[in-house]
Amino acid sequence: MVHTGPSPVTFNAASYLVARHVQEGSGQRVAVHGSDRSLTYAELHELVSATAAGLRALGLHRGERVVFVMADDIELLAGILGAFWAGLVAVPVSTMLGGAELGTILADSGARVVVTTHEFAANACDAAAAAPEMEQLVLHGDAPLTLPGHVRSSTWEQMLALGSERADSHDGPAATIDDSWALWLYTSGTTGTPKAAMHRHANIRHVCETYAAQVLGIRPDDRCLSIAKLFFAYGIGNSAFFPLAVGAETVLERRRPSPEIIAEDLSIHRPTLFFGVPTFFAALTSSSIPDEAFRSVRLAASAGESLPAVLQERFTKRFGVDIIDGIGSTEALHIFLSNRPDDIRPGTTGLPVPGYDLELRDASGAVVAPGTPGHLYVRGESIATGYWQRTEASRLVFQGEWLRTGDTYVESADGYFTCLGRSNDMIKAGGIWVSPAEVESRLLQHPAVAEVAVVAVADEEGLDKPVAAVVRSGQVTAEELVDWCREGLAAFKRPRAVVFVDELPKTATGKMQRFRVREMMSGQQEGRAAPAVTPPPVPHPTA
Repeated sequence: MVHTGPSPVTFNAASYLVARHVQEGSGQRVAVHGSDRSLTYAELHELVSATAAGLRALGLHRGERVVFVMADDIELLAGILGAFWAGLVAVPVSTMLGGAELGTILADSGARVVVTTHEFAANACDAAAAAPEMEQLVLHGDAPLTLPGHVRSSTWEQMLALGSERADSHDGPAATIDDSWALWLYTSGTTGTPKAAMHRHANIRHVCETYAAQVLGIRPDDRCLSIAKLFFAYGIGNSAFFPLAVGAETVLERRRPSPEIIAEDLSIHRPTLFFGVPTFFAALTSSSIPDEAFRSVRLAASAGESLPAVLQERFTKRFGVDIIDGIGSTEALHIFLSNRPDDIRPGTTGLPVPGYDLELRDASGAVVAPGTPGHLYVRGESIATGYWQRTEASRLVFQGEWLRTGDTYVESADGYFTCLGRSNDMIKAGGIWVSPAEVESRLLQHPAVAEVAVVAVADEEGLDKPVAAVVRSGQVTAEELVDWCREGLAAFKRPRAVVFVDELPKTATGKMQRFRVREMMSGQQEGRAAPAVTPPPVPHPTA
């Protein structure tokens, strides 16, 4: 006789985040503020159920992927939660990607259905040509569609209407369990190629019970506003998982954020928790918005890249709000190392979040002593199960129970962690990974570029930005090369400055010495001795 043990307990993240509150009698509490309306938990639950029925009516079955290329608004939130409810896999992707980049992700995911809003319909149509398994594009809003013959189109309203005709349109959530796929998030991570980190339904509950509950101390009377959008792991936690887990309110901003737009949101919605990234905190601090703009905010959080102590102090001095700096990753779903509201040590990333174990290891894998730099590893229940169809990358990053983050840290004698940078050459600019190899490849396509190296250089705020050192083979200006990158890559990947050099430092065997390029570029940027482009305003990672 084979003993299989007890059956796994069912758990559905959408039920946990929305339906649970309705069942407990809190259905009339406001859940979400969108661009044109607000919904209570009861109304959101109804929309989520309808969206799930609509997705099923398109012919999708348990475990299949739905890609969302949408502005942050009620429909995107309902789409993600509706996919959870239906037992599908929600795949929200960056709205900053061009058609070709998006097409690569669509083809990789094998998604048969893509849902988009009018702002991104053109890119979604372009991407469809590279996605042979795609069958349906669902559009919210009005936009012209030019689709390949294998792809049908429908409106958001038609999808909902189709779902309402199904006999199971009011069925409960799919009988998913902790280990069922819920969410795939694409990241370049430590290797520079897009890959999907696969998250379970249980991972969503875990980040709510750890960072949200035990670090933020989020409460039902809180109202959340996030700079990072829902397609980011950081943003989906801030704007969806955390507030909905406790019956609080979330504010969704579909526009590209600027200090002025955020000041407007702060005035209208009066959030109590604000989530940003260092680049945007710098923009806020140097902006002309009123000093009292953050009067409703009890706490701000930062992640995406290290928060320089001087920037943290400037923001708090001007606006009177503390920032707790932390680090998370797409692979871990949210923050696992953070300062605390009552224990902020500027310049450090604080202490491990309860529920996570951290180790610093040397190149041989041995744990290092406090005061010795080491590669950061983390263990916790929210770690992704791996990368979709990326065995080699999965084996490198997911090592048993541990996640290799790719960051180098040092731990103080009293247990506080300080970031020393990346363990490889990937650049995190504005909270988003940028692959130097990808930018270099684009620059080398220009006929006037002979050699190039892209490295991270700290700006005046202490934030890393990609800077290109270029050896020319013809006449070209720095501005022209930045435009060249902008035309062929997502805007956030372009170099923020181009410095022309006679040659790049190399070893005796001809291998480029990237660390020497970094040193050279840092000196040039500080001295402004070489020709360089003055970059336009940096597009934020949530653009």
